[in-house]
Amino acid sequence: MLVKTYGSSVFGIDATTITIEVDVTKGIKFMLVGLPDSAVKESQQRIESALRLNGFKWPRYKIIINMAPADIRKEGSAYDLPLAAAILAASDQISAEKLSKFVLMGELSLDGTLQPIKGVLPIAINARKEGFEGFILPKQNAREAAVVDKLNVYGAENIREVIDFLNGENKIEQTIVDTRAEFYARMNNNPLDFSDVKGQENVKRALEIAAAGGHNIILIGPPGSGKTMLAKRIPTILPPFTLKEALETTKIHSVAGKIGKDTSLMTRRPFRSPHHTISDVALVGGGNYPQPGEISLAHNGVLFLDELPEFKRTVLEVMRQPLEDRLITISRAKFSVEYPSSFMLVASMNPCPCGYYNHPTKECVCGPGVVQKYLNKISGPLLDRIDIHLEVVPVPFKKLAEAESSENSETVRERVMKARKIQEARFENHKGIYANAQMNSKLIRKYVQLDEAGNELIKNAMDKLGLSARAYDRILKVARTIADLEAEENVQAHHLSEAIHYRSLDRENWGG
Repeated sequence: MLVKTYGSSVFGIDATTITIEVDVTKGIKFMLVGLPDSAVKESQQRIESALRLNGFKWPRYKIIINMAPADIRKEGSAYDLPLAAAILAASDQISAEKLSKFVLMGELSLDGTLQPIKGVLPIAINARKEGFEGFILPKQNAREAAVVDKLNVYGAENIREVIDFLNGENKIEQTIVDTRAEFYARMNNNPLDFSDVKGQENVKRALEIAAAGGHNIILIGPPGSGKTMLAKRIPTILPPFTLKEALETTKIHSVAGKIGKDTSLMTRRPFRSPHHTISDVALVGGGNYPQPGEISLAHNGVLFLDELPEFKRTVLEVMRQPLEDRLITISRAKFSVEYPSSFMLVASMNPCPCGYYNHPTKECVCGPGVVQKYLNKISGPLLDRIDIHLEVVPVPFKKLAEAESSENSETVRERVMKARKIQEARFENHKGIYANAQMNSKLIRKYVQLDEAGNELIKNAMDKLGLSARAYDRILKVARTIADLEAEENVQAHHLSEAIHYRSLDRENWGG
């Protein structure tokens, strides 16, 4: 008897429906075809044990299984459940009536318990698109799938519950999530706040500008000056997720298996902080069957690289293209995968190996040329792609001991959101651009009109600092954001002056 069940394969951040065809006839052979990987092939042993321990029999006949389309590689153990259901239906042990209405996915333990799987959200989105009535999956993943409306989601704990449901002998409780209510209730739930940071008002100002325009920023300062503390609080001043951004980010984390148990939708912007020993593949994504890397997991959020010069140069260089295109394409011989990577890069570094170059009170003990050699670990083209270079000085004890708290994140965020609304209105006719940091040269010329004083100021800065054309564009973008924060229609000389100030590493006194 021939029976069909339906599963799904995740490719990039999108899913494709997989039709599992099972034919049970006379004979003693077991054949599984359709480009299954080792984990799929090993499902026979898991399924056989799960069926036996739940009162069912493995058919002692010839079993032929085809996973179509046969030219798409099938990966992972999540096909255990649809394979088991198809084998039972093809051998007349359960009813096949409901199988065509549902997508089934789940890994089986030997006792039939369902284990959580990856990529649930894109699978659920595709199931609704393909017109399936519902999605049966492990209970731990049910809330994640229930984010998708107009799709019945049933979370089961073991294969016995699924079999009884397909036979009509019992009901599995449908998982329902009020996506909008839950999203808006949890979107501002963050334990960190800008008011925790004493002093550093000039740094906070620069971070506010970076958040308002989506600019990349690098913080240079001695150990203990608060660089990491400040960086961790950047997501608290970024505009809250829109529902569309939350769904897009959750899809990426779902594919990577980074969604927590019983979690439905990500409500806070991601903050990714990989260690400096990370490989280039782990940063941008890859593998035989490419998975998203840290830059994609930071999509719509912040990628924080602490101690930037300690990262391998090859790792840093692979970021150059994603920083410009906000998209990473991972190519293999037979296919390529695209992952979005629109993130805000925040980096920090000591000014030299000992950490005290340009320190107001402590003396640097590095030898001649050591500081420049240390800075040269970061290439010029990468630094050019970072809009704001800011020197961070230690906070004096008097500031640390003050009882008065500083401005909180919510106040700063309100100003950032007002500036972002101005930018949204400006770029409403430009697809894919929502912040000043994304402007190309044509848009810069259109929206950054300088007067005579501004032109003279930027000309002198270019001559004195020896800035590249890309650095020139970056200064204009930052100046445009400063003007937006002040709700000014035109970029004025004092906006440019502040933007030029945020190019610390271009100054002559850096690196000796």
